[in-house]
Amino acid sequence: MKKYIAKRVLNALFVVWLVATVVFFGLRAIPGGPVRTMLGAEATEEAVNRMRAELGLDQPLYVQYVEWMIDLVTFDLGQSLTSGEQISVMMASAVPRTLSIALIGVVVGLGIALPTGIISATRKGQRSDYVATVAAFLGLSMPAFFIGILLALVFGVWWGVLPIVGYAPLQEDGIVEWFRRILLPGISVGVPYAAVVMRMTRSSLLEVLDAEYMRTAKAKGVGRTTRLYKHAMQNALIPVVTVAGIQIALVLVGSVTVELVFGIQGIGRLLVDAILDRNYPVTQAVILLVASIMVFMNLSVDIIYTFLDPRIRYGDEAS
Repeated sequence: MKKYIAKRVLNALFVVWLVATVVFFGLRAIPGGPVRTMLGAEATEEAVNRMRAELGLDQPLYVQYVEWMIDLVTFDLGQSLTSGEQISVMMASAVPRTLSIALIGVVVGLGIALPTGIISATRKGQRSDYVATVAAFLGLSMPAFFIGILLALVFGVWWGVLPIVGYAPLQEDGIVEWFRRILLPGISVGVPYAAVVMRMTRSSLLEVLDAEYMRTAKAKGVGRTTRLYKHAMQNALIPVVTVAGIQIALVLVGSVTVELVFGIQGIGRLLVDAILDRNYPVTQAVILLVASIMVFMNLSVDIIYTFLDPRIRYGDEAS
């Protein structure tokens, strides 16, 4: 197990490095650049060259790349080209906002998806199954930003019970105000997440319930509840964990449009502004963070497998 984890961590680090390399050279292959964006199209060539030298963009690409990699190894993300602010400070402000949205979204999503998927699977063909299926398809068909607009309209404009703009830091405004401001964005990303996980829970559980060993357990007189939660759910949860884990990373990525709807300065808003400004260091740092989350989330899912199913072994533990 230890050898497997070490190997997967090394593979994950290689993927992160590969993403960082592609992003670095890919951004610089796009026509234009941050200097023209900051100075405007009417700037003289002399002014452009002067600023490029000040920002270090006049050096060969391989020199810039090596310097950036050295900075990453020392956990130095550099400075924003447009504001001069430390990127680590910018991300320290933006990351908690996005993580707050994702946290509420995942809690809401799992709270809806798991019981709904179980009910839908155990009552196949009944009215509750049809209602759950239709609700899941609606959740899948509506993007998170559209759900956010609807929620803001109903709870913020019509009923006026929840704020719809801005973010309240937990340390400064307390948990109540933090929760009031993050609830609607969290539900917005949680509904599509719930739809995906619910459909996977239903299909996986239906497959397990039809397995031969489940029919054998029923014939031996094992109770319905025991069959469902002790035998069926343990096996059915393996593909559900895969989808749920991957979707958590996608919830973080999908919060970009939701942050724009609710006026929250999170990672998504930071990335959009950086791309529009051709702010290379900030864009690279944010994309690298998102890629790292997705890569190590997949690693975490693989490790969780061994706890859900003791028959699964990796590497030197495989029989």
